[in-house]
Amino acid sequence: MSAGGKGWLAVAGLGPGDERLVTPEVTAALGEATDVVGYIPYVRRVAPRAGLNLHESDNREEIDRARHALALAAEGRRVVVVSSGDPGVFAMASAVFEALEDGAPEWRALDIRVLPGVTAMLAAAAHAGAPLGHDFCAINLSDNLKPWELIERRLKLAAEADFAMAFYNPRSKSRPEGFERALDVLRTVCEPGRIVIFARAVATPEEEIRVVPLSEARPEMADMRTLVLVGSSTTRVIAREGRPLVYTPRSVSA
Repeated sequence: MSAGGKGWLAVAGLGPGDERLVTPEVTAALGEATDVVGYIPYVRRVAPRAGLNLHESDNREEIDRARHALALAAEGRRVVVVSSGDPGVFAMASAVFEALEDGAPEWRALDIRVLPGVTAMLAAAAHAGAPLGHDFCAINLSDNLKPWELIERRLKLAAEADFAMAFYNPRSKSRPEGFERALDVLRTVCEPGRIVIFARAVATPEEEIRVVPLSEARPEMADMRTLVLVGSSTTRVIAREGRPLVYTPRSVSA
């Protein structure tokens, strides 16, 4: 990061859960930081130490959190904004830049870096095999920041284009019907045997990975700790003792 007494801001990904998946770059930034800012459970993954201030906030306060971090950095603090997974995938990097664009002009002179991390999508895919081995897309199924009509359109078009798909935030207590509607959209386009992977609490001791055909996928198989992967029409399952391996071939025939 920057030398001397100048403040800086790093937006860092803490990975999906296993501390071994936190990158050395992120570990180094946390070691230099004076302040860590983030959603409550993510901040609590950072070990307290002398001289480190931990700033926790609620999940729906992203812009206020970003403004606070930028203001701290402008005061000369060394600030790390933490996200799980990768900060650029449905996480805090975009919120920081939104706040930067609309914020104080002097914030634009700050030393700002985005430090990548291992996403839940990539960790889940690795633990299942290689279901994202060919073209794929990621869709956030939460309608907190965009209308359901847009989610439904993107789902339908991605399925028609035969992408493998990764779904973030599939099903919450406040909107349990969303994932059921997503499955209904998939069933209008995809064959019943399309492979669906439910990866819950991936890269933690509570990890559970379930592989089922689309015809057997049920809304209650997912919650907010679940990353859902849907294969393309070419995705294959290798049966073996224990958990099967799922992969999508690297090539598609004409």
